[in-house]
Amino acid sequence: MSRTLTTTELKPLLTTGRVTVLDVRRQNDFDADPVMLPGALRCNPENIDTWSQQLRPDQDIVLYCARGGSVSNSVLDALLGKQLKARYIEGGIVAWKDTGGETVA
Repeated sequence: MSRTLTTTELKPLLTTGRVTVLDVRRQNDFDADPVMLPGALRCNPENIDTWSQQLRPDQDIVLYCARGGSVSNSVLDALLGKQLKARYIEGGIVAWKDTGGETVA
């Protein structure tokens, strides 16, 4: 499985209801722009050891940060290390919004 997926690849997955979407932006990035993908769960990357325990190994997990860089990579590495099926959105929420993806406040 690839570490990433594009916004185009994500859109049909969201309609299945079989993917867990995690917003893992740093708190200051989230505070600056608190919109999220529909159905996303807010998971502060600073607290990954706590919230990651709630994730199931059989879940497909998609995460995103602001731009799909260091935060997404570090959270992904931690989740993969826990044997979870996770990927992150290339370009983060910025790419999602740039391609017309729906957001909620």
